[in-house]
Amino acid sequence: MVPTSADHPAPSIWRPLKTPAFRNLLIADIISDVGTFMQTVGAAWLMVSLSAGPMYVALTQSASALPFFVFALPAGAIGDIVDRRKLILFTETWMLLVAVLLAGLTLAGLMSPLMLLILTFALSAGDAFESPTWRAVLPELVPKKDLTAAAALNGIEFNFARAIGPALAGVLIAAAGVGTAFLVNAASFFGVIVVIARWKRNARKRTAPAETLTGAMIAGVRYVRYSPEIRAIIFRSGCVMFFASALLALLPSLAHSVKDSPVVYGLLLGCFGLGAVLGALLLQPARARLSTEVVVSGGIVILGLTTTAIASLHALPALSIAMLMGGAAWIVFISLFNVLILNLTPDWVRARVLAVSMLVLQGAVAAGSAAWGALAGRVGIHNALLWGGAGTMATAVLGLFLELPNLNIDVTPWIHWPMPRIVNGAGAADVEDAGPILVTVEYEVITEKTSEFLDAMHRYGRIRRRDGASSWGVFRDLEAENRYLETFMVDSWAEHQRQHERLTQADREIEERVLSYTRSQPKVRHLVSAK
Repeated sequence: MVPTSADHPAPSIWRPLKTPAFRNLLIADIISDVGTFMQTVGAAWLMVSLSAGPMYVALTQSASALPFFVFALPAGAIGDIVDRRKLILFTETWMLLVAVLLAGLTLAGLMSPLMLLILTFALSAGDAFESPTWRAVLPELVPKKDLTAAAALNGIEFNFARAIGPALAGVLIAAAGVGTAFLVNAASFFGVIVVIARWKRNARKRTAPAETLTGAMIAGVRYVRYSPEIRAIIFRSGCVMFFASALLALLPSLAHSVKDSPVVYGLLLGCFGLGAVLGALLLQPARARLSTEVVVSGGIVILGLTTTAIASLHALPALSIAMLMGGAAWIVFISLFNVLILNLTPDWVRARVLAVSMLVLQGAVAAGSAAWGALAGRVGIHNALLWGGAGTMATAVLGLFLELPNLNIDVTPWIHWPMPRIVNGAGAADVEDAGPILVTVEYEVITEKTSEFLDAMHRYGRIRRRDGASSWGVFRDLEAENRYLETFMVDSWAEHQRQHERLTQADREIEERVLSYTRSQPKVRHLVSAK
């Protein structure tokens, strides 16, 4: 079903600001993101000033995006296992230290293109470890009804910083040098550290055993693999970003060709950010009138057209207007992709799914930036932008095959399976590490409903695999008519305990449909490997 305006009424976008914790974090994040964009402009301009070619300039963006690809899975797993507040504090402190080192080497005149790439990578590594957790805490800060508005405010905050940061960086670099911009970025981390340190986060209650890092990473990948809606969103966002990355990757070189001044690059990037702010403000009323698919595809097409137009523009006023439109289109599909991921993912695996999404997204940006930089070195910046814009528009066709899901999906826990009584004097603690576990469920199926039952069971099997089953199958009993046996394996008893907590309210419909085709309640058995 195509999501329509009925699926997502548009509440006031400012309502989440009534929540103090969200409001304080948003203000602190504005300051931090302004510093981050000043650092981004400074790094790109410093690379140009060091007489590096378009390839090195484009690799600056690759160095910023690559850590999200390399560290995404462990970062997401850690974000779901440890205290998210403490993890954010650690990563913010790491980025503060790297930013101070970057500023010190630059002010001392010891910076080289290679060292700049290494420190850019190290700074982005801290952000890569923090980002899945930072996004995952959003549903902890605001009620579910305000989640879409809160995500939009985050987009406004980020792009307001994108509009202000580059402009401030351009003026500051022209007046005091790149090193000073790097110092301002280092100072911007203090506000976030103070606010996070004072945040009184509610501790998450666990009834099942805690996951290991390796097991959590496997569970995260498995969840995405057996969630078709999430896979579709992630695949589409990756395809779009590979082509759309051409615009920002080649923007420093394009600005340098217009005028040899950091102010021009800062102005163009600021126009892009300002356009994104305007786009975020227009997003709520647009979603109230149009389907999510139409809004997303429209944003992608407009961004592609804008990139193609920029390839043919040379005057600064025309480029500024085009970047304004490009920023508005960019925020439309990025915000909706993020909101869809948040709405489709339960809390226990949210950071991991966001990490997989970021892995694909930033991997596409890293690969795309390098590819467009290499292409620009061969055919020129303007021709590379033409190809990037055409490719971006072409990805809108994916909406015909990978339709976006409904926004109103309830992923709150549905804990209704009773834990089995363990006999022979053994307690749950004694078998926690035992495994593998074989679970069998016996059904007596209504004869005329067999086809519907099997169809529903295969959908149910995907849920079993998504939540922890390493294998799954359904079998017909040759000795008893209409008797079917569902079997699935779980690696350990502890993992099966966690499986009991992972069903959501959205899964309830599938289970109830399965049971509606049976004559009686199914018989469940739990068996442990007899080692």
